[in-house]
Amino acid sequence: MAALVLGIATIVVIVLRTRLDAFFALLVAALVTGFVAGAPATKVIESITKGFGNTLGSIGIVIGLGVGLGKILEVSGAADALARAFVRLLGAGREPWAMGGTGALVSIPVFCDSGYVIMNPLARSIARRKRAGYVTLALALGCGMTLTHHLVPPTPGPLGVAGILGADLGGLVLAGLVFAVLLLPVVVAYARWIGPRLEGSLLPEVREAVYGRGAVDGTGSAAADRPAAAAAAVAEGSRDDPAAATADGPQDDPAAALGTPPAGAKPHRMGPLRALLPLLVPLLLIIANTVATAVDRNAQGTLDGEGYEPSPIPEALAFVGNPVVALLVGLVLAVYVLLPRWTTRSQVGDWLSQAAASAGLIILITGAGGALGEVLRATGVGDEMAETIASWSLPGVLVPFLIASLVRLAQGSGTVAMITAASVSAPLVSGLGITPLLAALGCCAGSMVFSYFNDSYFWVVTRFTGLDGTAALRGWSGITTAVWLGSLPLLLLAGVVL
Repeated sequence: MAALVLGIATIVVIVLRTRLDAFFALLVAALVTGFVAGAPATKVIESITKGFGNTLGSIGIVIGLGVGLGKILEVSGAADALARAFVRLLGAGREPWAMGGTGALVSIPVFCDSGYVIMNPLARSIARRKRAGYVTLALALGCGMTLTHHLVPPTPGPLGVAGILGADLGGLVLAGLVFAVLLLPVVVAYARWIGPRLEGSLLPEVREAVYGRGAVDGTGSAAADRPAAAAAAVAEGSRDDPAAATADGPQDDPAAALGTPPAGAKPHRMGPLRALLPLLVPLLLIIANTVATAVDRNAQGTLDGEGYEPSPIPEALAFVGNPVVALLVGLVLAVYVLLPRWTTRSQVGDWLSQAAASAGLIILITGAGGALGEVLRATGVGDEMAETIASWSLPGVLVPFLIASLVRLAQGSGTVAMITAASVSAPLVSGLGITPLLAALGCCAGSMVFSYFNDSYFWVVTRFTGLDGTAALRGWSGITTAVWLGSLPLLLLAGVVL
């Protein structure tokens, strides 16, 4: 137990008190855990390399493909087309539902930070037409993205959790989508409750950028006339987060990255059905694989997997529904369906290179999380922790949930929190009497708690929304904690069902 406590403390101290990142912290924590547990030095190194390699062998390719798909959705204007389709579909008066649903859909393949920057201008345009409600829309959009970013693969965190715990990826997609749909009303309800209360707290420059000069705040006083303030706010947000640097570029043209069409070429247009195709096809392939395999196992009476020989159709679906193949299909569709014909090979290569660069650290963090988990297994720390936690008489599913929550509060990153919780929980799953899928849900749901100052996404949302100080905590920290609390009864119910 001392080895485990010191290992987790190492992660927290390095991330919070040094200039080093979570990848370094997880590797050092693996070393500390192994040495304190008394394992030979060579055994510790062997466990680290084994855990790192095994984890990336199943997850690294998928993360790279998922981020590449998200980048093409971004630069082609497909993400923006999906957002506008949601607004039209749900109609007037349901804009918070439209923004929350849009955020949830777009954030499946697109990182929250860049996705929010892309979609925030739509929230502003809706609020400008209504002359009210910007905070409500902005919070619903941001937290809708949080739901699927934390719960639904192929976002990197849930993918890493599935790989570390050995959870069925298709099952996690289905369960994560169910959780996200059931938690969306919590997002909308909290945004509608807190939004009007915070409209008067909007920073003057953001209020002016959204509503125009002379806009009136919640106290009835007119906003100051500051023509350059909005640009300064965007610039300030850009310094805090690189994704914000594009905030005032793609607002009017979401596909500005494509450049000017050549002479004689048709202007680029993006419809919602076309935009949805590269996202929907991989998800359907992965889900079809899971459903077909489950039905086939049930027909053969081999639900436990022992002695199972797949029938021809489930075997074929197992190939095309493998996450690597499914996301390859999605990426090919994105490049050849979403991008205009005049897009050059070098442009596509540059975008995919940018995506690979952004995915690199996440892949390394995921592998390091697997290394820590392997050290915990090899040293027997997991078994000792299982016995200790079992004596607390907690429901087994709460163990990964609470570990993820504590790590999230300590260091801010939801991805690091769920990967760390999965690494610590992996050796405990059988002893706690829960399935790997249930443990994965616990890790993912627990990592949503109380986004605040040590979370980079906190700054993206609050800067673009125009909230500061306690208003930012009441709005953004409050709504993320609300969905965290809402996930708890769903997780306990899933413990009964699964």
